[in-house]
Amino acid sequence: MTSRGEMAAAHADEISGAWARERPGLPVESIGIITRVWQAAKLLSEERRRTLATVGMDAATLDLLSTLRRSGPPYRLSTRDLAARCLVTAGAITQRVERARRAGVVRRLPPAPGSRLVFIELTEQGHREVEAGVDSLLCHEQSLVDVLEPAQQAQLARLLAQLLRGLADRP
Repeated sequence: MTSRGEMAAAHADEISGAWARERPGLPVESIGIITRVWQAAKLLSEERRRTLATVGMDAATLDLLSTLRRSGPPYRLSTRDLAARCLVTAGAITQRVERARRAGVVRRLPPAPGSRLVFIELTEQGHREVEAGVDSLLCHEQSLVDVLEPAQQAQLARLLAQLLRGLADRP
């Protein structure tokens, strides 16, 4: 009996083969990469959502709290820096901050006299929650990639980084 994983992995080959048959000469090699990346992204996204649900957190909140936690003491960044590090717009970071503030996991600090910079700081509760969330998520996600040997994991990380650089640098 064919497993779900084997069927998912073969899907890209079926698509590629069908296009090669129907449109000889069409470059179909990318299908084996891009289709599998999309499939993996969907599966990983669902795994992440389920894992975060067990700790009562969504991906956007984890991103905000993790960014603050990784910044080091005093776990405080300007909204401008947060938006840049989270790769979201100023409007999106404002919404995330407000939701997190209402949950008690961050606090908004008033701007210094003569400044318009607003700083966001991780609260003690936020510190506890982000560490629990990150611990749970990273342990689970490591178990997902453990189907690959450590050297394969490192190679895949390098190849994906190279692909991302190439995609991001396109005009």
